[in-house]
Amino acid sequence: MNLNKPKLTIDILIKEAKEFCKSMSEINHPKILGVTDGKAIGTYIEHKFRDVITNKYITTVGSSASGIDFPDEEIDTDIKTTFITQPQSSCPFRSARQKIFGLGYNLLLFVYKKDDKMEHNLEFLHARFIDRTRTADYQTTRRIKEILERDGNVDDIKAFLTDRNLPVDDIELESIAQDILKNPPMIGYLTISNALQWRLKYTRVIELQEEVDGVEKIYDR
Repeated sequence: MNLNKPKLTIDILIKEAKEFCKSMSEINHPKILGVTDGKAIGTYIEHKFRDVITNKYITTVGSSASGIDFPDEEIDTDIKTTFITQPQSSCPFRSARQKIFGLGYNLLLFVYKKDDKMEHNLEFLHARFIDRTRTADYQTTRRIKEILERDGNVDDIKAFLTDRNLPVDDIELESIAQDILKNPPMIGYLTISNALQWRLKYTRVIELQEEVDGVEKIYDR
């Protein structure tokens, strides 16, 4: 380890992500010529960015088992890459609470376009940093906020969550409803579909016009 390297911070991660989008859009990428598999392209991008970071900064890089690219407590950020025509990805299902209180870690989102007929075959269109406090489901958290503003109680919350087909049993449903009353969740900016793996959709966070604390607009082409 090069002890002269600075320690990675969130601010540095965001700065490097912006530069990465610019530099990667200005070169050709022979390794992905002819590749149409989104997962393979995403892996290529994520490895490239991880290499940039680890070559310049001191940080821990996660394994497939940990599921988070930069798991150090002060960074705690996972990279997500997605094609512009269908901006979505999957992530591990840990708990139904993630849909309400957030995934539990930050997201660094890269949105790209790939076309081998372009002058440069990979173009980055957007990048966003989404703080863990904003990684819950938008419609779920917005409706919870409305229910609480109308003096909703535990039964109101449970009825709403039941209507949303939240994958929980009755005991966990009661526990979540009580926790919502004690600690109301912040509004999230993802769309999260119920599945054995969460399906995360990013259109809202890409198209977001207003300034939202916890959603950093890093790059737009």
